[in-house]
Parts: sequence; C-alpha cells; structure tokens
Amino acid sequence: MPVTLEHRAFLYDGIERFLTVAVPYLREGVEAEEAVVVVLREPGLSALRDVLAPFAGQIDFYPSDAFYLHPVRTLKSYQELLAAKAPRAIRALAEPVWQGRTPRETLEWARYESLVNVVFKDADARAMCPYDLAALPPAVIDHARRTHPLLAWDAGTAGSRDYVDPADFGAECDRARRFGDRRGAAYFAVASDDLHALRAFVGGRASAHGLDDPAARNLVTAVNEVAANALRHGSPPVGAWIWSDGPELLCEIGDNGLWRPGPHTGFIPPESALERGFGLWTVRLLVDLMELRTGWDGTFVRLHVRR
Repeated sequence: MPVTLEHRAFLYDGIERFLTVAVPYLREGVEAEEAVVVVLREPGLSALRDVLAPFAGQIDFYPSDAFYLHPVRTLKSYQELLAAKAPRAIRALAEPVWQGRTPRETLEWARYESLVNVVFKDADARAMCPYDLAALPPAVIDHARRTHPLLAWDAGTAGSRDYVDPADFGAECDRARRFGDRRGAAYFAVASDDLHALRAFVGGRASAHGLDDPAARNLVTAVNEVAANALRHGSPPVGAWIWSDGPELLCEIGDNGLWRPGPHTGFIPPESALERGFGLWTVRLLVDLMELRTGWDGTFVRLHVRR
C-alpha cells in the first residue's frame, strides 16, 4: 500500500553518527525494493559509497552541489525523478547546500524545504534531510525544525514540536523580506502594452553591466512577463528599475496596485501553462532569485541575477 510523504530532518554531529543512521535507513529501502536515491555533500557522499558498495547499482548517488542549484528547479527535478521511478516507492537521503548562501538565499531554501510538504504530500516517498549540527548555523537548524514534520537523530524519530504549516511559513518568509534602496538605478516608465522598448532597455543595461548573453536573455524574458502581468492586473503607473549591487544585477518592476498572492504562488510546478501561477513560476526559473513585496505603495517584483 502506498504511503504518504514522510519528510524528516536528520540532526547529526559527526560522520560516525551520520553513518549509524543513514546506512540502515538506505539498506532498508534496498531490501524493500524501493527506488533509493542519495543526494549528499562530501565527505558523506564518499563515505556512504564505500560502506554501501555491496549495493552498487541499487542506489543512485548525486552530489548536492549539482542538484541544489535553484529551489524551484530542484522541486521540478525531484518531481521528474519520482515520475521516472514510478510505480516504485522512493526513499531519499537528500542534503541541501547551506554553506555559502546569502541570508536571502538561505530563506529561499528554507521555504523550499517547507514546500516539499506541499508538492509531494501524496507521494509514495520517504525523504530524510541531513543537517550537520557542528557545521551549520543555528538559524538553519531552526529552519529544519520548522519545515520538517519529523525529526530524526541517532536515538530514533519523533514529530517536530516546532513544525509550521507551509502556508504560514511562506507568509513568514514574505514578511521577513526587506527591500533595500535602488541606489544608482536606471528607470524606465512602462507606458503601453508594447514592451519592445522595455526589452531593449533591460537587454542593453544587462549587457552594459557585464551579464553574459544567456543570462541577459533570461532576464529580459522574466521582466517582460512581470511587466505584462503588472499592465494586465495592476494599476498604473508601471515602471522598471535596473542597477548593480556587488556581484548581482537587480531589476525591479512595480505598479500601484495591491496584490495579495498566496504564499506558494509561483513556487509549485504547475501541471500546464494554463494553470494559474505559471507565469511567475517561469520567472523564478529564469533568474537566481525573485522577491515579491506588496503594500500600501503598490506591488513590486525584484529579480536578482548573479553576474
């Protein structure tokens, strides 16, 4: 009988404790003829490969730094993995990459972990996400307790008393966002439905700021989609700002309307292009980070692209 998603954070300290829990968890999946997937950072990845050598060919191994590049793309990749392994149940040991993230990126990946509970809630899957207590900052461990319904450690598994419903967690993430100023930004007023001039403006500025051609094209496409939505659903005036901030190029599109999107809008992979939220989901895929802020002064979408 299929099971609903089991999503647990595995809190450990040291490679020996890690192996004490991870090895029997994965061996149990192989013996149950489940599709077993390991997505880990080093040294855990190599250590598990060595210990589980007798099961070579029965476990798929992936390095985390190649799998956890972008939260929305990672959700999509796991959906594709589940579809490819169907009808077998999935058992995953999946370790996100937290090192080297900015505070904004860390918040986005925490939201990703929370969204796993929504996107895969009916999946025949077990996922255990390792969190190294000795290496990760307290804020990341706190996120783990709040985004996973279950907690695992070397003594067993229990429900997390700190778990937060994904809708509430997403709303918290939105409230925590703070938009800085647009120092040095160039501005473009969007005065008509003909967005050719806006695309030329963004493309020219992107190239001038050193963005390579593929990233510049993606940014132009993302800005076009956001501006079209603002013209269709927002209130004038509509405008776009573009500027650089350290290693990032930022572009913000704003209008005078007040939009109240749900906390999952644009994060969950849609089933078709006709589904509500497809446009914003596409925008998130095109840039490194998309942030949305709404308030009395209007609705603003800020796009981040690393140069």
